[in-house]
Amino acid sequence: MRENPYQEDREELKELLLQYQNLKHGRSHSFLEEDAFERIIDYYDEKDDLNEALEAAETGLEQFPFSALLMIKKADLLLANRKYQEALNILETAELFDSNDVNLYILKTDAYLALDQQAKAVELLEAALQLFEGEERLDLLFELADVYDDYEEFDKVFDCLKLILEEEPNNEEALYKICFWTDFTGRNEESIRLHQQIIDDFPYNELAWFNMAAAYQGLKLYEKSIDAYQYAVAIDEKFDYAYRNMGDAYLRLRKYKEAIEVLEKVLELSRPEDVIYEAIGHCYHRMGNCAQARFHYKKAVHLNPEDSKLHYKIAVTYMLEEQWQMAIKHLESATRIHRNITEYNLAMGECRMHLAQYKEAIQYFSMVVRQKTKNVAGWESLIKCLLKAEFFDEALVQTQAAMKATESKPLFLFYQSTALFAMGKSKEALLKLEAAMEKSPKFLKKFIELNPSILQNNQVVDIVARYKKGKKI
Repeated sequence: MRENPYQEDREELKELLLQYQNLKHGRSHSFLEEDAFERIIDYYDEKDDLNEALEAAETGLEQFPFSALLMIKKADLLLANRKYQEALNILETAELFDSNDVNLYILKTDAYLALDQQAKAVELLEAALQLFEGEERLDLLFELADVYDDYEEFDKVFDCLKLILEEEPNNEEALYKICFWTDFTGRNEESIRLHQQIIDDFPYNELAWFNMAAAYQGLKLYEKSIDAYQYAVAIDEKFDYAYRNMGDAYLRLRKYKEAIEVLEKVLELSRPEDVIYEAIGHCYHRMGNCAQARFHYKKAVHLNPEDSKLHYKIAVTYMLEEQWQMAIKHLESATRIHRNITEYNLAMGECRMHLAQYKEAIQYFSMVVRQKTKNVAGWESLIKCLLKAEFFDEALVQTQAAMKATESKPLFLFYQSTALFAMGKSKEALLKLEAAMEKSPKFLKKFIELNPSILQNNQVVDIVARYKKGKKI
């Protein structure tokens, strides 16, 4: 047994390089075998000295003109130099001397793809699959999967990966790839059956459990996906992607406490990410814990300060607590990044309105209706603000504009009635209220919220009483 094989290999390679240089320069040298040229070519290739590697291949072929191995090496280098047709020509020659080298077919495939001849690449690989078995056949299947990907035959990519896993169920590369292609092609049921078979034979394959869980998730069978993810993390307790996806499944089921628990596990196992902090913040938000939601949104902002959505979400937590000034501060940060987002301008308008800064609020709401004329929420906010500010004439004008822009939404008939009542035009107001109740009594609550004392008006009460669930009694 050699004491230091690495040192001996280095010395041997050093000697080969010396003899090669002697050969090149016409000096006395030892005879170099075919495999010596292979090592010399690989040495220069690994040093990214493609020209020297190519020269070594050509020198080797001068010594061994019928060496398919050296021809294949040269073709590989030509492909790296984008000399695709020249590489293909050499590979055609190499095939005459040795058609049993799998690299021959892989490199020919690369050349065909580079020459935009995908059909020839597919034909070549499908024929080659009949010639090889074991690892070489798997290599060809991976290559064929890449060709189908390039050819946009995505279901066939899935088919290749499935064949690989049927032959080698624990092939990690195929397990990783098929998870993506299952989601992309939507072949979730097929993926579940495939991975269930793998799990039956290899119950401790955490990737198979993960892929099956992801397929259940793709079918929105979240409880089943969580069960499978739990098996994956039981086998590998540091499987952060399983915890991540499990967190998403819990979120879909509105199980926010459980989602927080597994997402915090992700933070323990991997580098902090803004999307994880944001997801935890969302959970606390939905649980009504604004302080904790805000804490995690701020953590996310620290990692990704240019994400305007995060600033907006922080602002919303302040709005829920009626901390309007603090909300404005974060909305200003959001709008500095993205000025014309409808939600941001609506929120800013709402904050200004609650602070009785009506003119500023009206500016924000007006911006929304100018940008999105069919946006009902924008018109509603603008009109409510005008009514609160007691700009009743303008409110009436805007209700008419809103009706025109939103295909006569009945909500704005109620707001027209509110404006007319405020202007002292009770007869017209009652007519508008009756028309509104005729079309959509479900909006009555919004009408009353604007002016609760309106229910002291007997005529209003009479109109309301005559309607039930949109129909006259």
